[in-house]
Amino acid sequence: MTIERKVGMGIAGQPSGGAANVADVFSTYLYTGNGSTQTINNGIDLAGEGGMVWIKDRTASKQHTLLTTDISLPSNSYYPINFLATNSSGAMQDIYGGGGTGPWASSFLSDGFSLYNNANYNTASDDYASWTFRKAPKFFDVVTYTGSGSARSIAHNLGAAPAFIMVKRTSSSAGWAVYHKDNGSAKYMLMDAGAALTETTEYTAAGDHWNGTTPSDTTFSLGGHYEVNYLNNEYVAYLFADNSAEDADDQMIKCGSYTGAGAHLNINLGWEPQFVLIKCTSHSANWVMFDNMRGLPVDGNAKDLRPNATDTEGDNSAIGITSTGFLARNGVDGQINANGRAYIYMAIRAPMMKEPSAGTEVFAVDNITSSTSQSTSTFPVDFAIATSGTHYAMSRLTGTNVMATNSTGAEFDWGGGRPEFDHMDGISLSANMNGYLVHMFKRAKGFFDVVAYSGNSVAGHQISHSLGVAPEMIWAKCRSTGGGAYYWQVYHSAVGDTHTMRLNEANTPAALSMFNNITTTSFKLDNWANTNESGETYIAYLFATIAGISKVGSYTGNGSSQTINCGFAAGARFILIKRTDTTGDWYVWDTARGIVAGNDPHISLNTTAAQVSDDSIDPDSSGFSVNQISATNINVSSGTYIYLAIA
Repeated sequence: MTIERKVGMGIAGQPSGGAANVADVFSTYLYTGNGSTQTINNGIDLAGEGGMVWIKDRTASKQHTLLTTDISLPSNSYYPINFLATNSSGAMQDIYGGGGTGPWASSFLSDGFSLYNNANYNTASDDYASWTFRKAPKFFDVVTYTGSGSARSIAHNLGAAPAFIMVKRTSSSAGWAVYHKDNGSAKYMLMDAGAALTETTEYTAAGDHWNGTTPSDTTFSLGGHYEVNYLNNEYVAYLFADNSAEDADDQMIKCGSYTGAGAHLNINLGWEPQFVLIKCTSHSANWVMFDNMRGLPVDGNAKDLRPNATDTEGDNSAIGITSTGFLARNGVDGQINANGRAYIYMAIRAPMMKEPSAGTEVFAVDNITSSTSQSTSTFPVDFAIATSGTHYAMSRLTGTNVMATNSTGAEFDWGGGRPEFDHMDGISLSANMNGYLVHMFKRAKGFFDVVAYSGNSVAGHQISHSLGVAPEMIWAKCRSTGGGAYYWQVYHSAVGDTHTMRLNEANTPAALSMFNNITTTSFKLDNWANTNESGETYIAYLFATIAGISKVGSYTGNGSSQTINCGFAAGARFILIKRTDTTGDWYVWDTARGIVAGNDPHISLNTTAAQVSDDSIDPDSSGFSVNQISATNINVSSGTYIYLAIA
């Protein structure tokens, strides 16, 4: 049972006030500094629920800035929010300690936070990443306290035993003491340093960090060490949960450990992460943090930042994302996967736990007619098709490489057209996009998902996904080149799993069972090379029907005109149609170019032909209408057709 259904039934397995969706409690939000004031609307209620915002300049050597709702405001209201820096042992800083002009931050909001000018987090033209953690049961909590100098317990409201704790003395200088459940209560690390795991027994029993006591679901323990509990000093503790014991549908965060293999190592979380923090505990090494907004592709270079350093963002090829966790690669980086070394991690689930409420939240089209390098949407884009003759398919999971839907070729570096997905409102190409048509999709439960996988040439190879429902249409394509040319393969529920189609061709469905056992959590592959060759890498795009937003369907032609009812309220903004009883192109229409009562432009994903205008379709509030004309033959009497429509 999905978590939102549990919430609706009052059986959510979360304490009162628990969040039903990871997007309600965590956000990675990218922005550009403006040197003035700006508001970050990330949908997180900090004003009402409380929490913490972590900010880092990606392009300049600046501090990792933490703004926290629970830290007491200073007496001078001109500084409404002070900050801590994870790369520094220094005390809580104000405007004079950090530089800049104007207050550090204006306020925490019900849907994010607002910023004033500051050198660390709002310098004009600098690029920034922010990570917002909202207080919520079984996810995250913040506790402030005054040190006692002796062993004690601190109450919390996490609703579970903290698995990862960061403690900082705010009133004066001291290191960031870190507890992790897999290190145990007799050891600690420092967030502001790259040192290895340290025994607390270097101090007396009364003076250690965690009092040799494992945290409980109501308290955590402290010894008298000055970094966590010095007499009359002020402290803040950030507490993170581990959901490993929760139902799979309810899990949002996991804290765990692994041993480096010096070769590819899969860390299985049971779901795809959007944020990963890693530290080598057996040796001195930097803390490293990754997220899918800045870049955490299945392979290639992820973008890393180091919480213990002011370094700018760097490339890191030692980590990749999977549909069930993350991959530590060939020991090319001692911070991630050196042979025999010990590592701990904290990971947060990708936001695929809640269905969208409108098509505009998950699909956009931009018909670009001006000089620009970025397309426009109202959401972060996970998959796009950019058309200018060739139809270039690109996805956040595969990074800067692209493939052509009209080609059997492998993915390639587009050079002058290389895509960048690190935007909150579209994608950019390293080229002038004037003349491009860009269709943009966001992954969302029940609507659309993207899965990268490797083939193994074994029938029954099971591929996990996060769609939350059984996909009704699947596009799959080999990305690598080991076996030569591979066709785009398409499954559609109306055609069934005994036949497959090719997106790059106008062919009729072939009697080949490439996809089968398609469920709400996975699908299986036969041992055909186009979808499952050993040693090759693949990408799959999964589509489904969600009421009022998308429709994966079929119809039979009547030879004249007919309305295709998709259950929409204001018509379709995107229409893909393919004839299945004989050959037929993969035709695409959209409202950016025009779906009107008259001629409408369309393209074909399987060809490089220029767009053509004719009156093959007309608008209808419930979906769309199809007309039989010889130019497209999308309504031939007794002809059979499949379609994908988005409201």
